[in-house]
Amino acid sequence: MRGRFLVLEGVDGSGKSTQAERLVRRLEAEGRRPLHLREPGGTPVGERLRAMLLDAERRRWDPRTEALLFFASRAEMLVRRVRPALREGRDVVCERFTPSTLAYQGQDPETEGFVLALDDLVVGRDGQPDLVIILDLDPEVSLERTRSRAWYGDTETSFERRDAAYYRRVRQGYLAYARARAERTFLLPVGGLDADQVEARIAERLRALDAAPPASRREGSP
Repeated sequence: MRGRFLVLEGVDGSGKSTQAERLVRRLEAEGRRPLHLREPGGTPVGERLRAMLLDAERRRWDPRTEALLFFASRAEMLVRRVRPALREGRDVVCERFTPSTLAYQGQDPETEGFVLALDDLVVGRDGQPDLVIILDLDPEVSLERTRSRAWYGDTETSFERRDAAYYRRVRQGYLAYARARAERTFLLPVGGLDADQVEARIAERLRALDAAPPASRREGSP
């Protein structure tokens, strides 16, 4: 039986890493042997690209350049890690995927179309996640959390040095993805919810996904 490809998304500070870890533990308790990945990364090539893209000292690149590098990492991860795991019947839980590229790099109509075209070309219909969970958080809260050393430890990335207007555009990018890929997206507002409440709502949505007929969850297979 084919595994499920599950993606956790959201603005910085929304709690996606916490929820990804909780989801992995829940799936392990169910005996599903999940594979936990992050983007960019997941392969030797991906980790090298991650170091380049998240380098806080680098100059800002053209959004199309960044998008191409993210999709290069994504293509390698799909081929080397995601598709083999799904064929083995393992669930894949991935922190970030195409929605992040749309939110962070596709912040105008031209680049938004560029990112979605890359998604169609590189990921394709058969490589799409079964479910994208977007943790929706107010951009001002996101900025406050990412600027707190207690939140992100000693490491700051190139994307965490940007202003409130930038984070508002990031949120709009996530909302644009939710509209463009509505059939695969669960938009979950997390303001005012604690981690346990968010986890419970994700678990409820996964139960609904499992209850749906297989053909409605995915057309084709990797």
